[in-house]
Amino acid sequence: QVQLVEFGGGLVQAGDSLSLSCAASGTSTSYVLAWFRQGAGKERAFVAGITSSGVSYYADSVRARLPISRDNGRNTFNLQMHSLKFGATAVYYCAARMGIIRSRTPNGFASWGQGIQVTVSS
Repeated sequence: QVQLVEFGGGLVQAGDSLSLSCAASGTSTSYVLAWFRQGAGKERAFVAGITSSGVSYYADSVRARLPISRDNGRNTFNLQMHSLKFGATAVYYCAARMGIIRSRTPNGFASWGQGIQVTVSS
């Protein structure tokens, strides 16, 4: 069973940078890890994902501003957020699915972390 734990959220000011990490355990040899975020009153939305072979993919709205990376030695994956805007305030979730399909929808992922709050102040 896959278990995911997010780290690194908090309160930052607009324009600041923040890094989120997700520690994954119980993954198979072929899997996809992803970050989603859910603002107050909004649907959970895809942000970025990465496959077990290291291929990354992004939502069009965040590409290049939120690079995703993996640390295979620690089995963690990270989301670097730069030049944060107020609209980035949300609960951020990491998610996992087995296989190689680079899903962008919440229904495409079977395992979820508990979520971590990121608040951007103006």
